[in-house]
Amino acid sequence: MPALAEAAASLVRLGREAHGRGWALATSGNFSAVLTTLPLRLAITASGVDKSRLTPDQILEIDGHGAVVRGEGRPSAETAVHLAVVRARGAGAVAHTHSTWATWLSEAHAEAGGLAIEDHEMLKALHGVGTHAHREWLPIVENTQDWEAEAPALEALLARHPEAHGFLIRRHGLYTWGRDLDETVRHLEALEFLLEAVGRASTQSREGTPWPV
Repeated sequence: MPALAEAAASLVRLGREAHGRGWALATSGNFSAVLTTLPLRLAITASGVDKSRLTPDQILEIDGHGAVVRGEGRPSAETAVHLAVVRARGAGAVAHTHSTWATWLSEAHAEAGGLAIEDHEMLKALHGVGTHAHREWLPIVENTQDWEAEAPALEALLARHPEAHGFLIRRHGLYTWGRDLDETVRHLEALEFLLEAVGRASTQSREGTPWPV
């Protein structure tokens, strides 16, 4: 597992790239990587930092309760979500983005409780998926300002959907993860592509434009 300096450099690169692609504008989004499992330690982006200007000193080390072990500042307000994903999935890294398509689709499909994505070649970029003939279900959860209180319910949700590679928060954005940071980045790129493809198809259909064009 990476040392803090190595993880910080990788998270800085990810944060800046996510900003550049419109997925984590202004201070939105947060990213983490597991440093050790026993005891649990995560490197995570500090709260309220602009991802386009993210620097290594804005990456904090936290323990399994979300307390800062190394670094200055407050960890992400959604630290409890990262810890819940790591515990429920055994993830080595977690990424959260606020793209336009994820935000819009999370509202459009909220009443259904989730979004199904099917028959796209890009699905094969997800761990364990070997064919485009796959149905990926992204659960949608309600937003809250108290994720620590909601963490048990989130872990239970992930347990009910063991095949999911991510989930959406209503009017908020996407969470995804992987066994390590490289896999997490791959999942993030794939899911953001798929969300945009589904979103564009939906809007074109509403406008009466055939899809694909």
